[in-house]
Amino acid sequence: MTAPFSVTQTQVQTLHAGDGPVVPGTAKVSVCYMGVNGRDGSVFDNSYERGAPEQFPLTGVVTGFQKAIAGQKVGSTVAVAMTSADGYADGQPAAGIEPGDTLIFAIKILDAAG
Repeated sequence: MTAPFSVTQTQVQTLHAGDGPVVPGTAKVSVCYMGVNGRDGSVFDNSYERGAPEQFPLTGVVTGFQKAIAGQKVGSTVAVAMTSADGYADGQPAAGIEPGDTLIFAIKILDAAG
């Protein structure tokens, strides 16, 4: 990706299709991911660096993450480029995210329950 990068609507691409069950929109998921700010190309979050997957309910994350994961199969790796409205419309200063920033995530879906 070359910064600055932005999208006018959230786009999801399956990089590798898994062979597990389909993830429902209300699932609690276990994922590894890396988040990049489209404005400047900086990595603002990376579960790989922390050395452990993250677990959370899809109902408790930003809309762009829900759009990327719900309907995919466990074991899949997906990329999502999300609009500011589907990410952090008001920004997330602690992560260096400003209002209007497009966010790009690479997400590996490890497990889903519920």
